[in-house]
This record gives sequence, structure tokens and C-alpha cells, in this order.
Amino acid sequence: MGLKITGAGLALAALALQAGPAFGQSAETAAAKSAPLLVPADFAVPTLAEGPGFKLVPLGPDLVKIDFDAYMASIEHLQKTFTRSTDWPHAGLNADDAMKDMEGEAARFQARKSFAYGVLTPDGTRERGSVYVSPSPVPGYDAVVRLWVTKAEYDAGFDAALYAWVQAWVAKEWPFAKVAFPGRAIEWAEWEAKVAAAEAVSLAM
Repeated sequence: MGLKITGAGLALAALALQAGPAFGQSAETAAAKSAPLLVPADFAVPTLAEGPGFKLVPLGPDLVKIDFDAYMASIEHLQKTFTRSTDWPHAGLNADDAMKDMEGEAARFQARKSFAYGVLTPDGTRERGSVYVSPSPVPGYDAVVRLWVTKAEYDAGFDAALYAWVQAWVAKEWPFAKVAFPGRAIEWAEWEAKVAAAEAVSLAM
């Protein structure tokens, strides 16, 4: 399955959906409505995946507290390693913001537009990080996969272990021929140049 950008609207939708919590909520909602399905209608989207010392489950309102606790404890770390922006997370976020984010993630998951997972401890009491499977704003890639772990987990070496596991999981369990891992398999500068080029083409059409 491949995604093709056929206009500025689809490019904006893809950018919004891959941005995750850093993107404005109203823009996310509008983009989600216009975005195409990320996976075929007959594909069984994983709702549980287990790895060594962790499990992946869909993000949603039932995980709002442990998700909020995880990213709010790692604000500076995530601004530098994940969003590369002070837009998310930041100290001004509150419980209402967190719930809106979780409701948006759950809605996009159910609509098959993008898929966000919490990486939890096996007993489900703590979030170690998150994984996002989203549309690609760049032609030639079927999806974009991003992930983050908390500062404590990063310092313990979990980031590298999770990335290796996610690569294998996506290759085995998802219907994508080519996946982009920005900031990892593709340097940020190279990825941003590809996104900018795709936006320029879309706006010109």
C-alpha cells in the first residue's frame, strides 16, 4: 500500500497526523477528517503487542494519567529528541489538554487514519514511552513511524532497544513496503528537506 499526496490538503493532513501531540488540536481534527485511510479496511490493526519488558496498547482516555505523567516528567528531553520544539510537551499542559490529546488519538485510531501506542510496563502501571504509526507527507513512503521514551528510560538504554524491536514489529505485522523513521534511519535535516519538497509540489498543483 502506498500513499500519494495529491494536493495541499492531503499534505497538511499527513503532517498533522504525524505530528502527534505537538500539533494544534483543531488542526488535527480537521486533518483527520480529510485524511485517507492509512491501512486497508480488511487489515487487522494490532491492539496488543508484547516485547521484552513492555507491551504496546492503543493510546486513549484510559491511559491519560500514566501518559501525562510520562511526558511531563521528560519535558526537556522530549523537546530535544522527539518534537524538537517547545510546543510539546511544555509545563503549561494540564489534565484537560491531556484528555483532549488522548481522545484525538483514540478517534484517529478507530478511524484508521493513524495509530498511537503507549509503551507500558507488563503490568500496565507505568508508561515507558510511545510509538506512532502515521501517514507520510513524502511520496514513496507508506508510513512514518516515530517513537519516544522517557528520560529515565533513555538513560537506561531502552530507546535503542525499543527502536530495534519496533522496526522488526512494523516489518512483520504491518502492510507497508517502505517506512520512514525520521531522526533515526533518516537524518532530521534530510527528512525535513523531503517534506518541504513534497509541500512545494502539493501547493503548486
